[in-house]
Amino acid sequence: MSSTETLILSYYDAFNRGDMQTFLGLLDEQVIHHVNQGGFEKGKPAFTAFMSKMNLHYREQVSDLVVMIDKTGTRAAAEFRILGTYLKTDSGLPEARGQTYDLPVGAFFDIKNGKITRVSNFYNLTSWIAMVS
Repeated sequence: MSSTETLILSYYDAFNRGDMQTFLGLLDEQVIHHVNQGGFEKGKPAFTAFMSKMNLHYREQVSDLVVMIDKTGTRAAAEFRILGTYLKTDSGLPEARGQTYDLPVGAFFDIKNGKITRVSNFYNLTSWIAMVS
């Protein structure tokens, strides 16, 4: 197993355990986060704030994870399902009533010096809204 594959697997393992300290520790200080169907944020403080908001509104677990690494080990992709519960209404989205969802997700990463320097997540927001409405 390559160091990049170990890094990505560790990232999702920490996510599933709710270990935000380890999860965020795998990111470069200047990480670029491309938010699904949105813009991008730069830096670990912005990513930390994003995850705090997510953890307030959603409880999620990654399932059926497949990780793919390029030959150089500087780029990676992951495909998985996110199994979640909508805990608290998020601004501009349907009212939360504890609805559950099972959503396919794709994620893309850049890696440098053993840290994640870019995270780009993609899922179908329209499908998610239909699941929780």
